[in-house]
Amino acid sequence: MDKVALVTGGNKGIGLEVTRYFLNHNYKVIVVARDFNQFEFADNEHVKTVTYDLSDIEGIPELIAQLGQIDVLINNAGIMLSLPYDDYPQDKIDHIIKLNIESPVALIREVSKQMIERKSGRIVNNASIAGQIGHPDIWYGITKAGLINATKSFSKSIGPHGIIINAVAVSPAETNMLDVIPEARKEAFKKSVITGRFAKAKEVADTIGWLGTISPDYINGSCIDINNGSFPR
Repeated sequence: MDKVALVTGGNKGIGLEVTRYFLNHNYKVIVVARDFNQFEFADNEHVKTVTYDLSDIEGIPELIAQLGQIDVLINNAGIMLSLPYDDYPQDKIDHIIKLNIESPVALIREVSKQMIERKSGRIVNNASIAGQIGHPDIWYGITKAGLINATKSFSKSIGPHGIIINAVAVSPAETNMLDVIPEARKEAFKKSVITGRFAKAKEVADTIGWLGTISPDYINGSCIDINNGSFPR
């Protein structure tokens, strides 16, 4: 077990299932999160937990410098506030931009330095269908659209150095993020998809894990839709 995957927000929801995926595929996993209350893998010998607030952008270079070799970066951490566009406090705007877009970009910048030296590495960004369509949480949609664009932009600059970087755009999944979505919106969404349900966290994690491990090299700079027909293209 010598390869290492760094998973942000890998302590719960989709991130927890991503952590499980990499452990099942014989990776060591570094999980970065704000807290690890009731974290399933807290005592696993192959998991390193790092308590860190990813909205602290200036500290990310030092964070990455302390973690050693990283073969796979999974930018999973993110927030959705579901606030109305005309009553969105500036501090909330600043926070969601820092966590959802500035932090992943800083992590890609820092981790890719060592990947470029090795001419090898994989990066997967957990974006959202919100970055592709109109979304009630306007700043959530803006940040996720930015993350999809960052994926494509970075593929052009770091892809030629042997790095594979992709994103997934997920429709609502069965995680605690559903708690901030009004019931009427949840019911309307379930009527819009083929199977009449939300995505399961494991389904998303299996796609992220595939992109982070064995997906073909020619899939680079892409965004994989996981929306069960709610946004067919």
